[in-house]
Amino acid sequence: MAYSVALAPAAARQFRKLSILVQQRLKRHIDALARGPRPAGTVKMHGEPNLYRVKAGDYRIVYYVWDPEQEVLVVKIAHRKDVYR
Repeated sequence: MAYSVALAPAAARQFRKLSILVQQRLKRHIDALARGPRPAGTVKMHGEPNLYRVKAGDYRIVYYVWDPEQEVLVVKIAHRKDVYR
């Protein structure tokens, strides 16, 4: 069963600001979230229920997972030095 993946407006802006090469690399990771929202290497974030983080090279993708609705919402895409600010 595939999950639907959506980007929050802020995450979409962050994604568009990246170079084309980085966008292509991150798009593979974002598309993979539809097949399985918790791939190997996924970390559950503290402080928020259903909030996860996956590494994609030097970038991090932060997203929420709602299992009953089979939805994934990407809320932040940023370089590892800036993602937690």
